Amino acid sequence: MARNRKYRTVAARFGPAIKAFVLCLLIGGSGVGYVWQKNQVLELGKLISAKEGKLRMLDQQNEQMRKQMADMTTVRYLEGRIRELNLGLAAPAPSQVWHLKEPAQQQGEPGGPRHQAPGQGRDQAESQYALQETRGSR
Repeated sequence: MARNRKYRTVAARFGPAIKAFVLCLLIGGSGVGYVWQKNQVLELGKLISAKEGKLRMLDQQNEQMRKQMADMTTVRYLEGRIRELNLGLAAPAPSQVWHLKEPAQQQGEPGGPRHQAPGQGRDQAESQYALQETRGSR
């Protein structure tokens, strides 16, 4: 004998509705999560692009400063600045230069003693300056 509908339990009556609600909640939540995730990927992509642009700018600035430093450390530039600032510097007299011998190296150590006479092989980059003595300064 079949039971009447009015005697069914509450869980049996609302079971399909609860299942449909949970299914819609899962699908809707997944959709919202997907959109949020795509938004985050877009925002992070913009952030990475901005940081890469700043890195390129800093690399260019660094290269420009490296070139400027190389120009400012040339002998020609430094001699010009010495004259421009009137520092009173000149090349030292030969009597003011002391040549020191390098200590002999043990066998097996990397590098060896230089086989140059003092003062030989000196290029302009190693030029040194001493304070000029003026006649009226003493």
